[in-house]
Amino acid sequence: MGYLPHTADQVEAMLNAIGVRTIDDLFSGIPSTARLNRSLHLPASLAEMDLSALVASIGRGNRSASDLVCFLGGGAYDHFVPAVVDALAGRSEFVTAYTPYQAEASQGSLQAFFEFQTLICQLSGLEVTNSSLYEGSSAVAEAVMMALAVGGRNGPVLMSPHAHPHHISVTRTYLANLGTSVETLAASSDRLDLASLASRINDQTPCVVVQHPNVLGNLEEVDEISRICKEKGVLFIVSYNPVSLGILKRPGDYGADIAVAEGQSLGSPLAFGGPYLGLLSCRGEHLRKIPGRLVGQTVDRHGKRCWVLALQTREQHIRREKATSNICTNQGLYALRAAIHLAALGPVGLRETALMCLERARETAAAIRRAGAGEPLDGAPWFNEFVVRLPDTGPVAERVVEAMAERGFLAGFPLGRWYPGRERDLLVAVTERRTPVEIDAFAAALAAVVKSG
Repeated sequence: MGYLPHTADQVEAMLNAIGVRTIDDLFSGIPSTARLNRSLHLPASLAEMDLSALVASIGRGNRSASDLVCFLGGGAYDHFVPAVVDALAGRSEFVTAYTPYQAEASQGSLQAFFEFQTLICQLSGLEVTNSSLYEGSSAVAEAVMMALAVGGRNGPVLMSPHAHPHHISVTRTYLANLGTSVETLAASSDRLDLASLASRINDQTPCVVVQHPNVLGNLEEVDEISRICKEKGVLFIVSYNPVSLGILKRPGDYGADIAVAEGQSLGSPLAFGGPYLGLLSCRGEHLRKIPGRLVGQTVDRHGKRCWVLALQTREQHIRREKATSNICTNQGLYALRAAIHLAALGPVGLRETALMCLERARETAAAIRRAGAGEPLDGAPWFNEFVVRLPDTGPVAERVVEAMAERGFLAGFPLGRWYPGRERDLLVAVTERRTPVEIDAFAAALAAVVKSG
């Protein structure tokens, strides 16, 4: 059908009411160079079949992780997604549901979010989980905002230097006009320096933020970090990798007060970087300060079990200055995918997945070393992601990544983009999807590229 929002008479009536003669007069305050040129000079129209073929040919110019053998990580990972996730999350009642934060959210959606919250509580070892946030970096920033509200302290937020750079930059943006700031701590062997941490905390420090495993893949000394935070009366925020908890201690078990994560690795594809979802859990005592919304279980007037939005403490529901967050929706479909993924794997399946990632990452590091393609850095324990220092005589990591893509591999992330001076360091991630054949081929191709000069 035609889309004609306004007739000529309606346009003329509106212009007369405004007091201008033409549409161009209406926008005269905008420089002509910034305005849309409506003379598009489009080519002649195509038949549907020809247009479909043209669009398909343009689409083939994109190369995704599914077209290449993926060793890329840095916050998003190429995990296997069981078919049941697409089969259930793709049902029309979920896919077409209106943004599920309003009071009219269906019982089916609310039950799914309640189950998601339950599963993430079990995963994190903490008592309360909200019904998801936007993605991992904003979840870190929301956790920091929560810590400021809980403790009433307004000193600088202390963050590990090897928290994801996006986590740090997004948190700085959130705090830019709030009278506080973000300070990064010192590092030792690509992990947080504990002496620096202890010396930097004071009675105005609201929280300490640590990523574990950190952005370089290394495991932080979280038990000791937690002890220092508890001694100083400071809230401890941890950003974790959900899959790693198949074999690592849960944040709640080593004393984290708030735990956040990027949930992409639970049932979501890489999808060129999003959309993803943020996870946030906390101790029960901080329930009233949790951002976003919380789904609760109750009974209706007939005594039947049902679900409700129990907490919606945002600016649309209570006075603006008392809102815990301006988050106005949750990633409902991706939270559902995460819940289905976790339920399908169960504790045993999650542990098996984590062990496969661990084993194949070790195999990859060994294969790279044998091939003479670089030296995996073993200064600290790591899970499924590690740094490879490339030979001084070969190309830098940025060029290596480009050359490896031509050979069919997403080789990893060149750390020089984040850390000047580390142009020869390549961050490599290995998931359960990588086979021994792929690992050997990757190491051989990497060796050929770095030795080509």
